Amino acid sequence: MTEFFLCLTKEEPSCPKPTPRYSFAVEDKLSVRMVDFLFDDIFTIEKVDPDGQKFDKVSRIVAQSEKRGVSLILDVNTEIYPMHEKDKFLMVLSPTLNWSGAPVAGKQGQVEQKSLADKFDYIMHGLLYKMSTAKGKSEYSEEGVKVEVYASFGGLQMMLKGDPTSCTKFKIDQNMFLLIRKLI
Repeated sequence: MTEFFLCLTKEEPSCPKPTPRYSFAVEDKLSVRMVDFLFDDIFTIEKVDPDGQKFDKVSRIVAQSEKRGVSLILDVNTEIYPMHEKDKFLMVLSPTLNWSGAPVAGKQGQVEQKSLADKFDYIMHGLLYKMSTAKGKSEYSEEGVKVEVYASFGGLQMMLKGDPTSCTKFKIDQNMFLLIRKLI
């Protein structure tokens, strides 16, 4: 399993590894502050448009996570961000784009001068609108119960399905940013 750490310091090679999760840290004069992600994992695309492409500029991807056994169905504007089977990508769901963890203020979506978006290629803002439970096989939960999390990003849909312990930070009507970066 590969770990990725991004540090915004001048001495990036000597940046200490924080936690075993994907960590994005920024140092100020007093302390290290970190964004508390709602969810993050590396995914591998298994299928693109399994039911055929319904829209010219949008594809639906089906992907599986590497570390949590979470499945993902996501609509992506492939005109601006093409994705293909077997592509690997890091996906983060975050309540903010600010490195400090401060909420994004105002309707214009003002963020700090440098933001989390600087480290990603594809960013969407959306709303979590539904959570439900479903039965299914899971190596991560004894009962086989899975949580399904549904969000809409301006009409582009996302569904995460996985162990309840990987979805503890989600709440209905929660605003979030989806950030993706392809991995080589």
